[in-house]
Amino acid sequence: MNESVLVVEDDPGIADILQITLRFHGFAVHAAPTARRALELARAHAPDLVLLDVMLPDGSGWQVCRELRALREYADDEPAVIFLTARDAPADVLGGLALGGDDYITKPFNVDEVVARVRAVLRRTRGRAPAAGVLRHGDVELDEATFTVRRGGAPVELTPTEYNLLRHLMRNAGRILTKEQLLRHVWQFDTAVESTVVETYISYLRRKLDPLGPPLIETRRGVGYGLRPIGPATEAEAAAPAGSPGPAGPAGLTGSAEPAGPSS
Repeated sequence: MNESVLVVEDDPGIADILQITLRFHGFAVHAAPTARRALELARAHAPDLVLLDVMLPDGSGWQVCRELRALREYADDEPAVIFLTARDAPADVLGGLALGGDDYITKPFNVDEVVARVRAVLRRTRGRAPAAGVLRHGDVELDEATFTVRRGGAPVELTPTEYNLLRHLMRNAGRILTKEQLLRHVWQFDTAVESTVVETYISYLRRKLDPLGPPLIETRRGVGYGLRPIGPATEAEAAAPAGSPGPAGPAGLTGSAEPAGPSS
C-alpha cells in the first residue's frame, strides 16, 4: 500500500501543486483547506504524514498539530507532521518543533525539496518497525512479549513505568518527543500539567542504562527527549570494553547535562 499524505493548505494553487507532485511520486494524497476538514480526514484515513500550513481560515496549524497528537485512534502510531508555512521566524520554527512537528519548511518552497523532506521524515518515523514484538536501538533490546529489556546482552530491571517510557521512546526512535506527548502516552494525562515526573523518570532510565553503554537518551533543551542516533561512533562506544574511555563528545552537548532526579 502506498504511503499516504494529508495536505492541509487553504491556497488552492499551492494545494494543487503539492497534490499533483506527491501523486506523481507514488503517494496517496488527501487535501483539506481548513483545520476542521483536516481533522475529519485524519480520523477517516489515518495518514502517514501531514503537510500542515499554519495559517488556516478557521484556526491555526499549531492547534491542528496538538489535536492530531491527542487523537486516540493513533495510539502509538501518530502521523508525522511537516509544517509548511510562510512564518519563518526562529521562534515559529522552534515552536512548531516543540509542538511535535517532525520538520518545518518555509514558503516559498521547491516542490522537489518538499518531496525529499517527506521521504526523509517517513524513513525516520516509519522505517523502524520491529519484528516479532522486539524493539531494538543500538545495543538495547526490548521484548514486548516478555516485558524484558537487555543492553549489550545484560538484563536491565525496570519498573512498569520505566518500561513504558523506554518502549515509547524506542517506538519513536529518530524523533524528539515533547513532555506533553510523553505525559499523554506514558501517563495518560489528557491535558498539560506542571509536573517533573517526565524529568524524574528520564533520570531513572539513565541511571540504569548508561552504566552499560554510551548515553542513550538525548535532551533537546526547550523541546523534549529522544533516543540518540545510532552511528559508527556510538556503535564503537557500545563495543568498547567496560571502563575504557569513549570518544569525546562535541562541546556543548546537552543530553548528559541534566541533573539527576531524586533518589529512588
